[in-house]
Amino acid sequence: QVQLVESGGGLVQPGGSLRLSCAASGSIRSINTMNWYRQAPGKERELVAGITSSGSTNYADFVKGRFTISRDNAKNTVYLEMNSLKPEDTARYYCHFRQLFLQYWGQGTPVTVSS
Repeated sequence: QVQLVESGGGLVQPGGSLRLSCAASGSIRSINTMNWYRQAPGKERELVAGITSSGSTNYADFVKGRFTISRDNAKNTVYLEMNSLKPEDTARYYCHFRQLFLQYWGQGTPVTVSS
């Protein structure tokens, strides 16, 4: 089992920045992938960004150039630096962890972009 704890969400004005963190604990293998998803009210959950344990990253087109995903393998923690936030970025952001054929989800942290 792997447990995920997210933090860093909140209310921010358009154009502002937030940094999300997700700490993983439990039975963690050296090879894994950590992702950030988001789900806005009334919409499906969508992938925002992902990073492998070797550091390869991928981003959704709608966040390229604004968001940066990174990780600290020693701390089993993934970060999402979000800049130039827009009202349409408002959603609950979920940490997702995958290793072998197993996957785990965090409880999510809310992000609201509003003036």
